[in-house]
Amino acid sequence: MKIKQTKYMRLSGLEPLILNENSNFINVGERTNVAGSRMFLRLIKEEKFDEALAVARHQVDGGAQIIDINMDDGLIDGKESMVRFLNLIAAEPDISRVPIMIDSSKWEIIEAGLKVVQGKCVVNSISLKEGEEKFIWEAKQIKRYGAAVVIMAFDEVGQADNYERRIEICKRSYDILVNKVGFPSEDIIFDLNIFPVATGMEEHRRNAIDFIEATRWVRQNLPNVSVSGGVSNVSFSFRGNDGVREAMHSVFLYYAIQAGMNMGIVNPSLLEVYDDIPKDLLEHVEDVILDKRDDATERLLDFAETVKGSKVEKGVDLSWRENPVQERITHALVKGIDAFIIEDVEEARLQAEKPIDVIEGHLMIGMNVVGDLFGAGKMFLPQVVKSARVMKKAVAYLNPFIEAEKGDLQEPVGKVLMATVKGDVHDIGKNIVSVVLACNNYAIVDLGVMVPPEKIIETAKNENVDAIGLSGLITPSLDEMVYLAKEMERQNFTVPLLIGGATTSKAHTAVKIDPQYKNAVVHVNDASRAVTVVGDLLNKKTSNEYVANLKKEYDEFRTKFLKRGKEKSYISLKEARERKFKIDWNTSEIVKPKELGVQMLKQLSLKELVPYIDWSPFFRSWDLHGKFPDILTDELVGEQATIMYNEAQVMIEEIIANQSLKPRAVFGLFEANSINDDDILIQKNGKEITVFRTLRQQLSKREGIPNIALADFIAPKDTGKTDYMGAFCVAIFGAQELADSYRAKEDDYNGIMVQAIADRFAEAFAEYLHKQIRTKHWGYDAGETLANDDLIKESYKGIRPAPGYPACPDHLEKETIWELLEVEKIIGVKLTESLAMWPAAAVSGYYFANPEAKYFGLGKITDDQVTDYATRKGITKEKARKWLHPTIADE
Repeated sequence: MKIKQTKYMRLSGLEPLILNENSNFINVGERTNVAGSRMFLRLIKEEKFDEALAVARHQVDGGAQIIDINMDDGLIDGKESMVRFLNLIAAEPDISRVPIMIDSSKWEIIEAGLKVVQGKCVVNSISLKEGEEKFIWEAKQIKRYGAAVVIMAFDEVGQADNYERRIEICKRSYDILVNKVGFPSEDIIFDLNIFPVATGMEEHRRNAIDFIEATRWVRQNLPNVSVSGGVSNVSFSFRGNDGVREAMHSVFLYYAIQAGMNMGIVNPSLLEVYDDIPKDLLEHVEDVILDKRDDATERLLDFAETVKGSKVEKGVDLSWRENPVQERITHALVKGIDAFIIEDVEEARLQAEKPIDVIEGHLMIGMNVVGDLFGAGKMFLPQVVKSARVMKKAVAYLNPFIEAEKGDLQEPVGKVLMATVKGDVHDIGKNIVSVVLACNNYAIVDLGVMVPPEKIIETAKNENVDAIGLSGLITPSLDEMVYLAKEMERQNFTVPLLIGGATTSKAHTAVKIDPQYKNAVVHVNDASRAVTVVGDLLNKKTSNEYVANLKKEYDEFRTKFLKRGKEKSYISLKEARERKFKIDWNTSEIVKPKELGVQMLKQLSLKELVPYIDWSPFFRSWDLHGKFPDILTDELVGEQATIMYNEAQVMIEEIIANQSLKPRAVFGLFEANSINDDDILIQKNGKEITVFRTLRQQLSKREGIPNIALADFIAPKDTGKTDYMGAFCVAIFGAQELADSYRAKEDDYNGIMVQAIADRFAEAFAEYLHKQIRTKHWGYDAGETLANDDLIKESYKGIRPAPGYPACPDHLEKETIWELLEVEKIIGVKLTESLAMWPAAAVSGYYFANPEAKYFGLGKITDDQVTDYATRKGITKEKARKWLHPTIADE
């Protein structure tokens, strides 16, 4: 059900929570309520506030977007406990990032909480049960404190227990709040009272369906409000039978959310996936929730006996649990199953002479099987990363026992330093390589991202590493790698240097890096090769021969590459400009944007971006090659690709539900004209704002084939026509923090998965926003009806090239975009010293609308264009060469 809203509830802890029509169901954590949790009540009574904080933290970690705090108990000082607990929460950023629901039936406790709570909270609750005068007074106080409020469907007569009473009380409460108090309608939450069903009492049969229908009425007739409730009440009759309760909660929410219920107090662990509920149980539960049959209660009670005492069987094959402990451990490692590894490792420890024997015996036997399967192509990279997760969990459990006996772990076969170079923020590939090497008993020293060369050199010496692995995604990173190779040579290093990352190549490694370092330099083009390469480099018997052959191979490659480059011819910049791409500006249609200026895109749900995801690069990041969706049925990798795809869908659902990744975007549409052949003048009301500098192809081409620059797609100033151009930046925030939280739990697999998904969301966001530009904000192709496959194929009108990519490889132009759009100020995306974007899951670029605009590769340029560019840009030629050198023909 799509609810029309004009105003949105805005809550906050340290982070904002905004409820709009695209928001997912908001889960309110219920375990910090002394009335609902005996454990929490005991902790408060015993003043064990540190442990009580852990309960709150667990709620937030478990996905609660609001936490409900209630201190109403006759044996505690509710006011003092509320204030103390809220003050303690305020000092815990991982808890206080979510909004608080101050829950009490006593006004003095509510007000005490309102005086100290951080951010914008919710008061739970007030009602008309003591008359309008008190109701109005409390509402005015809550409004003064700036909080939202839960209104119970309760009046002087009593609690609403049917459809008519619910809508009567809600309508009356709404009119008083909005018209008499002036309370913001978007800050009103109605609790319509969820009562148990299947109690055996005739008057309770419609408890669920009446709530659902009343919810529908309230959301349709009382503008901007929200509807909440305590979901567990509906299954109260089935306490002790979790299988049935889970199904009842899921069915109830399935229909209530469709009707407009957008908040609720619910324990996520007592929820079943609606589609996973067995069909027979689903039928019985739906009969009760929707009151479909007169005998629905009796039938469910009888059926419940068949699933009592356990969760509903889901058909998982656990027969391997009957095998000997070594086979169980090997199975867990190969399959990446960590659910039982602690108990299996403990069993192995009790049988072993020393705890170290479990690692060197049971676990290494299992990992050797993993290595053999991987080497034989029978396991794929994602599976190996899952194996590493199981291994880490097992080792973490055993370490205290080993330390207690002062035992030493098995010596690693080598130590490898891994780093993403200075100015670069991308590390998915590096992290995968680190995990794969660690699985093969290499010690990893991971320095993270944006690592300066001095730190790499110093750490390599201090840690006495056997190899150094460098990663980079943007072209300035190539310079950093060259510099580091020179510095390693100057300081007489002898350790091998491994090069990897999206912009790296065998050509660049052979031509630019290898000549600077007399010892081994090798380009590793995918993670699956890393173990073999490092093994060959560190093998004392054969490494000299391997390195000599590698040097010879790179020398031959370099000679051929440089010779091939000299075979190409280039024309002067003057001639290239004469051969520019020509558009007939007398007939070319120029569409004025509907909205000029800078805008920030607000209130976007990640759900809206999912249809725009291009999945093929996701699989490539895991070394699974193929085009989506064909890769899912590929004979070789299809099974693993399908597993990964399904796991990614589950993670995306969790990310959306928890709002753990946050999309932000800023864009601008401006008056524009090309000037001086290759520059684009950005204007407002005819006055200059800034200038974008573009680069022109200089490769000699056959007659009639133009030498293109992006400026060719904008009407020249001397035509007298005003043209238009746009710029944008989109980003996904929170990926690094979420990935780090997984890695803190020894879960590299999900840590890498988060980053890969965030990258896909960023690209999808760029695609989504470009469509919005074409059809809405600019509107030059308002009737566009392209499917996602067409978007991936770039079948749309206009283009969105990006600095650092083939048509405009100069990263320096990002600085102009950042100044024009105030990117860092508005959405918080920063540029590193190498002009990489942070957070890493970000995309920026330009918008061109002309139907003749097309993507192209600049190719190589000559020294005359470098000189010209430096002059136009107002920088030294040395600086221009630094940023342009990958595209300069004589370098």
